[in-house]
Amino acid sequence: MIRTDFASWTLLWRELGARGNPAPWHGRLVAAYGASHRRYHNLRHLEECLAEFDAARALARQPVLVETALWFHDAVYDPRSVSNEDDSARLAVDCLTEAGVSAATVATVRQLILCTKSHEPGDVADTALLIDIDLAILGQPSARFWDYEEGIRAEYGWVPAAVFAQKRAEILTRFLQRPAIYRSARFARHYEAAARTNLRAAIGRLRRA
Repeated sequence: MIRTDFASWTLLWRELGARGNPAPWHGRLVAAYGASHRRYHNLRHLEECLAEFDAARALARQPVLVETALWFHDAVYDPRSVSNEDDSARLAVDCLTEAGVSAATVATVRQLILCTKSHEPGDVADTALLIDIDLAILGQPSARFWDYEEGIRAEYGWVPAAVFAQKRAEILTRFLQRPAIYRSARFARHYEAAARTNLRAAIGRLRRA
């Protein structure tokens, strides 16, 4: 099953109570995630996030809204920009408003997307789950984790190696210093130990660079 296919998007569209033709927005999202400069924040990442969501759907209070936020959370991605999350949230607002979705739903989806900026849960239900899904990559088997790290480096290929190594090590260290990387018991059980092992290895490699 291809989780980012049109059938999946159409089902979500109906669950949202959205009006109009879902095809143009599906095409727009698939094209955005398929842009050539995306080496990690691409359709594979979206597929993996949706697969994680499917496995953890029972944990969500508002599963349809979480799934919607996942579709949009990296819809805008420019490594040189500091407003990707805001711009992605704005795109979701435009889509859902145009489709006649309720203002309350639009506002919640917007807040869910914005929480991926800091990866800190907000006051909105399900933000912790969304963050756990987005960070599941940290706890993947070694080969996938290093593929992820290489993808991030490729996306920031314009940054000098020494600068990238310093900044990336700082980001990963902040995750490692958290008392818990994952907020839900399910994600902690599956990924916490592996994520810490992966993070230590990546930080060590970056500091030797």
